[in-house]
Amino acid sequence: MKISIIGTGYVGLTSGTCFAEVGHEVICVDNNPEKVKTLLAGQIPIYEPGLEELVKQNVAAGRLKFTTSTEEGVKNSDVIFIAVPTPPQPDGSVDLSFIEKVAREIAQCLTPELGYRVIVDKSTVPVKTGDKVEQTVRRYAPAGVEFGVVSNPEFLREGCAVDDLLNPDRVVIGSNDDRALTYMQKIYEPFVAPVLVTDINSAELIKHAANSFLALKISYINAVANICEASGADVEKVAEGIGMDKRIGRAFLNAGLGYGGSCFPKDIKAFIHISEALGQPFGLLKEVESINAHQLDRFLNKIREKLWVFREKKIALWGLAFKQNTDDVRESVAIKLAQKMLKEGAILAATDPEAIETAKKFGELDGDITYHTDLYETLDGADALVIATEWPAFAKIDLTEIKKRMRTPLVFDGRNLLDPKDASAAQLEYYSIGR
Repeated sequence: MKISIIGTGYVGLTSGTCFAEVGHEVICVDNNPEKVKTLLAGQIPIYEPGLEELVKQNVAAGRLKFTTSTEEGVKNSDVIFIAVPTPPQPDGSVDLSFIEKVAREIAQCLTPELGYRVIVDKSTVPVKTGDKVEQTVRRYAPAGVEFGVVSNPEFLREGCAVDDLLNPDRVVIGSNDDRALTYMQKIYEPFVAPVLVTDINSAELIKHAANSFLALKISYINAVANICEASGADVEKVAEGIGMDKRIGRAFLNAGLGYGGSCFPKDIKAFIHISEALGQPFGLLKEVESINAHQLDRFLNKIREKLWVFREKKIALWGLAFKQNTDDVRESVAIKLAQKMLKEGAILAATDPEAIETAKKFGELDGDITYHTDLYETLDGADALVIATEWPAFAKIDLTEIKKRMRTPLVFDGRNLLDPKDASAAQLEYYSIGR
């Protein structure tokens, strides 16, 4: 199939590359000429394991192209994916201006001579957005144009997005048009995965409902972790026991600092706003947000209790990305933790395997902070070590070296990466979550 992807952000670039990898002809469109130039050279602006190699391979094979022209993408594709940002607004609703703008641009490029086109919402959007896209295209397209609108939500996870797209748990296609559905089924033929066909509204709700449920599991186990601490129980064992129930499962039952990133926080706010707009307030999700916010403050209080004051205390901060295997610091709990400690006068020595440069560009860490590529270097003379991101490298650290380098061997493990027994054997004063 001939496909165009409008928007080469995280979702657009990864989706387009994986479509090319299974044999489709893909044109990725972006309005940033410098970004397009970089992509044509085989370089990518994000860190995602395996993605850069696939981009280079498929550009070389001629299956993957990049352009700044929406018209080029529309004219040379049977199916046009919209994968532009849908950022949150102050009230929690979704800013759909980028979607509307692209829908107009697509409409103005369509002509009756081009034949039938399928327009696909790949971005995470509120329910009934598909209706608005169809109305917009009809309003701005010439008379006689034939097209269908589809919702095809993405379920990729940063850090393993390539595998999620090439080997998906499921493919959701929301379509009220049998002709459009046929095109979409042909696109996904090379993927070995169950395909769920729904109406457009149901497909749009699935994405928000799925992310909200996963966030609910995270907040639930963090609330349980607090009870474990108060009672002397071990949240790891409790989570294991819960997760062995096939109706529940072990995934997303890891106690820690809470969820962050570019998806969960905004999607939950959006779903709360959507439900209220429909006259069906979703109070449970407000509690999920509340628990998540409280978890960070609770952890900060645990550090403060032992250090007494942050001012002029050197703290080794391990982790800046919101999760492992990514350089993304958007809505990162690690960044929020750093902001709070810096505000109280702490001196931070921070490290992250991939997110140091991203954090510097992010520009939200004001205060006495230095960045280090060497984990051990951050520990020299430190009053405390704070582990804020679950990178595997942090779990493999030499604990005796921590004791040797630090001024006081205080370790606050916000991701439960270290074994408490090992920490105790290394003579570390160790604090984790729910254990």
